[in-house]
Amino acid sequence: MRLGIPREVKPFENRVAMTPNGVRRLIDAGASVFVERGAGRNAGFSDVDYRKAGAALVSTARAAWSVDLVLKVKEPQPGEYRFFHSDLILFTFLHLAANQRLARELEKKKVRAIAYELVRDDAGQFPILAPMSEIAGCLAALVGANYLRRDLGGKGTLLSAIGSGGTGHVTILGAGHVGRNALRIAHGLGATVTVFDRNQDKLEKLSLEYPERFQSLSDPEDLPEIMKRTDLLVGAVLNPGQAAPQIVTKKMVQRMEPGSVIVDVAIDQGGCIETSRPTTIKNPVFSKYGILHYGVTNIPSLVPRTATEALSRATLPYVLKMVKEGSSRVS
Repeated sequence: MRLGIPREVKPFENRVAMTPNGVRRLIDAGASVFVERGAGRNAGFSDVDYRKAGAALVSTARAAWSVDLVLKVKEPQPGEYRFFHSDLILFTFLHLAANQRLARELEKKKVRAIAYELVRDDAGQFPILAPMSEIAGCLAALVGANYLRRDLGGKGTLLSAIGSGGTGHVTILGAGHVGRNALRIAHGLGATVTVFDRNQDKLEKLSLEYPERFQSLSDPEDLPEIMKRTDLLVGAVLNPGQAAPQIVTKKMVQRMEPGSVIVDVAIDQGGCIETSRPTTIKNPVFSKYGILHYGVTNIPSLVPRTATEALSRATLPYVLKMVKEGSSRVS
């Protein structure tokens, strides 16, 4: 099987689909791997690293796409649609619920596309989405805490208690991988954290794990009141393959104090907060009703080395299986 790894072209996407070590494993399994020059540079992997691993370096995106299987990180951008062909298998994050144009293009060109975020294991878990969600959750808490700084437009609140003073308040929507890791970091920073989720079992487990500075909510009717004392709101709701439900309305956002911060990690799937919209790493925030909104659609790209290594570990078993079984067995 011929595999291609093109350079990511989504603005400020710094990850690459496979590490050199992963490429070596694929070649040892019988694949021919073609890596576009510069594909791994921003993640800390040089062209020399890929050449030493046995990959062939190609100078154009078209050459990296003219293969049986393309490995990417983010969804193809409009400029890449011209590379689609009917013999192509595409393995990447797609988030088609928020991108109907891409869905139509894939269907029109008869591309066999496999979305990372929809791959389930035998236990019903999402093994490729999980590590990126963990990274996004950690960064959501860190980024949000940073934007509470006054010089960045925030209200000037430190999440940690100082002396006998109170702590900052973080509200997290969702107790999945993103939410649990946002909780871990926010609680570790010293904040009081409220987690909203409809799953009582998840909330009970978190209550046992965090006996102090933790509150759980399962009734949406309680959200408007909790917004009044929320310094940082993290949107971490996921419905696999579907648009994210809008849990927080603009009226709830208006209840927040000016200078509070919203980080909507669900923005890839349309966002779970009514006032959210996609932003970029270059221009990450905007203000609405005096509240800073962070809607970067590729948060793990902030730590591309860690994210690439985690993504490569997660996808490699599936790619190896495809290489061994051949493209005709991939449906």
